[in-house]
Amino acid sequence: MYWYFQQWEEAGVPEMLLTELRMSARRQAGRADEPSAGIIDSQSVKGADTVGRDSRGYDANKKVNGRKRFIVTDTSGLLVTVAVMAASWQDRDGAKTTLLSTYLTTPIRHVFADQGFAGRLVDWTHDTLRTTLEIVRKPAAQRGFNVISRRWVVERTLAWLTACRRLARDYERDPAVSAAIIRWAAIAGIARRLTRGGPAQRQARYICN
Repeated sequence: MYWYFQQWEEAGVPEMLLTELRMSARRQAGRADEPSAGIIDSQSVKGADTVGRDSRGYDANKKVNGRKRFIVTDTSGLLVTVAVMAASWQDRDGAKTTLLSTYLTTPIRHVFADQGFAGRLVDWTHDTLRTTLEIVRKPAAQRGFNVISRRWVVERTLAWLTACRRLARDYERDPAVSAAIIRWAAIAGIARRLTRGGPAQRQARYICN
């Protein structure tokens, strides 16, 4: 199985599958095939013993020793791009790889993000990628938890991805393999969405080995 996994990765099969399924799901929802706007977020996860020191780090904010996943979704929560790196990377620095990949492979030129991506990254995204990075901030009067417009969509996608048992933490020696597993989990999720005719109303746990 791992031989096929490697061959398909080298041939770009998961990226092609993800793109085709995302387009089908968007058509099913009455949207254009390609998104013009996206949402970026990150998620720090613990690294298993199999994650080497050279590709793991410590996220002091989340108190997590492992890796950090950066994803961009469209505005309905469908995965567009993903990058995996050490958890010690700051959001503003680590996001550049994901945003660049999004710029090169999609027509997305407007990306929503939370306050962790504010600062010089906004100017870099505008000047280098000709893309608008809009920071969605919490209302000043908000107290406690509340769903924030735009941001909740990508946060929901991260929650769905971690419902895949293989993604509860990072087990892979190579960060590129971690990113590949995330794509396969997203492919499975979009396939189920197409079968149901829409997004799930409840998060379901499933096995992704």
